[in-house]
Amino acid sequence: MRALLGVLACSLTVLSVHGLYSASDDVIELNPSNFNREVLQSDSLWLVEFYAPWCGHCKNLVPEWKKAATALKGIVKVGAVDSDQHNSLGGQYGVRGFPTIKVFGANKQKPEEYQGGRTSQAIVDSALNSIRALVKDRLGGKTGGSDHGRQSGGGAGNKKDVVELTDDNFDRTVLDSDDVWLVEFFAPWCGHCKNLEPEWAAAATEVNEQTKGKVKLGAVDATVHQGLASRYGIRGFPTIKVFRKGEEPEDFQGGRTRSDIVARAMDLYSDNIPAPKLQEILNEDVLKKTCEDYQLCIISVVPHILDTGASGRNGYLEVMKKMAEKNKKKMWGWLWTEAGAQMELEASLGIGGFGYPAMAAINARKMKFALLRGSFSETGIHEFLRELSVGRGSTSTVGGGALPKINTVEPWDGKDGELPVEDDIDLSDVDWNDDVGKDEF
Repeated sequence: MRALLGVLACSLTVLSVHGLYSASDDVIELNPSNFNREVLQSDSLWLVEFYAPWCGHCKNLVPEWKKAATALKGIVKVGAVDSDQHNSLGGQYGVRGFPTIKVFGANKQKPEEYQGGRTSQAIVDSALNSIRALVKDRLGGKTGGSDHGRQSGGGAGNKKDVVELTDDNFDRTVLDSDDVWLVEFFAPWCGHCKNLEPEWAAAATEVNEQTKGKVKLGAVDATVHQGLASRYGIRGFPTIKVFRKGEEPEDFQGGRTRSDIVARAMDLYSDNIPAPKLQEILNEDVLKKTCEDYQLCIISVVPHILDTGASGRNGYLEVMKKMAEKNKKKMWGWLWTEAGAQMELEASLGIGGFGYPAMAAINARKMKFALLRGSFSETGIHEFLRELSVGRGSTSTVGGGALPKINTVEPWDGKDGELPVEDDIDLSDVDWNDDVGKDEF
């Protein structure tokens, strides 16, 4: 039970605690400032742990991780990222729970998920297997590796991913866009601008890939487009501004390396991403995909439409949408169904005894769930998730140890419910004679 609560705690909250490793350890501390240089530009094989200092499982891993680092010293690099302090790094590599271990091998841009045990022996064995595979690939002529990481130091990167901005296209391209923009104002003669150029280009390529174009990098030649430079008070070069639709531009706060720029861009991306969609459970695919794609899926069972009407139901769904918005950075899945529509799901979660609406938080990887026992309100749901995060919640195993069978149903049409109309019963052929059926003596 305590182990499960630890998993939920690691998945649900972020608290401010000091890191788990020190300079005296053989574990190399990584952050946005040194990650590119140490890991991505390295020819070494790296095992990198993404952890949160408040996470119980992360604390349990510390002695094993240190032992493995010492045993592998000079053979395989072992590092750790405090994702509490540097969450943008974890975001770049799809880290959703802690601890997460990634193997950066031949292709540093596509690390593999570590799937082995959490003992020092298991970690060392896995690392040695990975290093053998890496050596075998190199022997066969496959170099894979760290070329992309060197672009930021050597001046390549795809310059096409940096959008050229001018007096003519700036408002249309940047200010009218729903995307987030990082804009560099530069002067061609500026030495610092020349040093930034390859970093900016490499960051633009990576940010474009990581955010699917939702965060863009642009550049303005302020010596040519002086109107723009004057409008935004540019007095030195390079100056970087952050533009978000409907907001005043702000100065870029961060370093000027590729990894620094990417880290800040990912922070902006997570602030700007839309809340996950609240979906009705219409079939098995909806439940399975949501619960398998996300660390947690939050499921509500709302009362039957005849009990609440459309306005009452919309009120419950609006509460869920607001909670999804408030917790959007956690990337949880949000689902709902009508009471009685998915009886096997309700049974597997023990829903019904507490009335409707009901809510459950499911960790499909562990097949564990917790029930909302308080009020179905923003305050009540917030408290429910907070209680789980600090280990005070009660959890159980999903009935049957697997996601249940889901009925295929029609989506709610958004209207009030209607009582079913019963067919008139024709009694014309009934003989109402009281004597019928009586025995005669």
